[in-house]
Amino acid sequence: MKINRHIHQTLRLKNLLTTALLLALLIVCAWLSRQYSAHIDLSADASNTLSQASVKVLNQLQQPVHIKAYIQEPTLRRQISRLLSRYQFLKDDIDVEFIDPTASPELARKHNIGPQGAVIVEYQDRSEKVTYLDEASLTNTLLQLASNQERWLTFLGGHGERSPSGQANFDLGLFGAALKKRGIHAQSINLAQLPSIPDNSSVLVLAGPAVALLPGELEVVSNYLDAGGNLLLMTDPDNLWLQVIERQLAIEKLPGKIVDTRSSLYGIDDPTFVLASEYPYHPVTQNFQNITVFPLTAALRFDGEDNEYQAEALLSSARASWTEIGEIAGKIRFDADGEEREGPLDFAFALTRQLTPDKQQRIIVIGDGDFLSNAYLNNVGNLELGLRMVNWLCENDRFIDIPSKATPGRSLQLSTLSIGIISFGFLLILPGVFLLAGLIIWRRRKKR
Repeated sequence: MKINRHIHQTLRLKNLLTTALLLALLIVCAWLSRQYSAHIDLSADASNTLSQASVKVLNQLQQPVHIKAYIQEPTLRRQISRLLSRYQFLKDDIDVEFIDPTASPELARKHNIGPQGAVIVEYQDRSEKVTYLDEASLTNTLLQLASNQERWLTFLGGHGERSPSGQANFDLGLFGAALKKRGIHAQSINLAQLPSIPDNSSVLVLAGPAVALLPGELEVVSNYLDAGGNLLLMTDPDNLWLQVIERQLAIEKLPGKIVDTRSSLYGIDDPTFVLASEYPYHPVTQNFQNITVFPLTAALRFDGEDNEYQAEALLSSARASWTEIGEIAGKIRFDADGEEREGPLDFAFALTRQLTPDKQQRIIVIGDGDFLSNAYLNNVGNLELGLRMVNWLCENDRFIDIPSKATPGRSLQLSTLSIGIISFGFLLILPGVFLLAGLIIWRRRKKR
């Protein structure tokens, strides 16, 4: 068929229109893809999709979320990025910043980032540090930061206790500031001026009084406990002023102070420094792996056979430790014939009492009050452990249960014979076949 000028122009116009329509269709598809996104998770365990609980929490967040990941390892960065991308898919105002802690040591020190790294999650004026990041931990951290519930720690004062706003080495000012960043308020009261515990108190804190409490003050604290109030009691080896409260809780303080010969392995010359590196399974210590340092510690014992409290040991010293009753000078030895007790020794207990089906009283008694002081707070995991204790006491650990997604097993099980055949085939037969084929082709080409 002869193509004249008219037919040529018609075909050209059709091609131009087809191209224009195709470009317009591509532009519309690109615009729609930016306006409306969709994805399909084809994995067997839905491992690339957030749970409905996480989706519900994200829908409740009205403000932007800032996440700073202090991670150096590239592989771990990619894993965290994949997890966070699922959150960003549903909430586009989540911004993520990866920071190398070795390249930014000042920032790492500011946030008390350990060698394993950590992730700082910020929402509104609050922030939380997460050392183990998965969907459950991140979602519950966001839920905790978004909570509008007022939580108050009431510190008993007037007896030389450590102050939550004090700047001295033995005070708790740095810890009080860390609590404030997490939306937990601290207030000090003097029972001589206000003879009752404020009703807004989530937790009462007894931070090592230096002098005896008056009988009326002890009665106020005792009544507070009888009524189901939560308590953080920090004592010391030589502190005798809280014995009435300790007896009420069925806690006995053993004579002497714990010494730990293992501390020299970490460059600490003072054996009265107790190190904890292994922790029991408890909401306070769940997924907690950092070393914690306790400068001067009393061993504790729970004797609650006739007591309504349930107790779990939270912290214990090493097997090589003991309670030293004598003077800490020169070379010290364990006296098996005296009153000294050999390790491991418990020095912190978590006590609970079920008040109603929905209400539980929570108490922590620890034989060292210095581990949260300004002088020692930033030693390895001390701050994080203190925050975990407070969160549990404030009943802020009632997290959403997000079950882990177990990937079905896909391992290939081969018999010894099968492994031998595959190895023999890949190492000898397959290379031999390629070599023979090459020789045949070479001979045929040579004959031409």
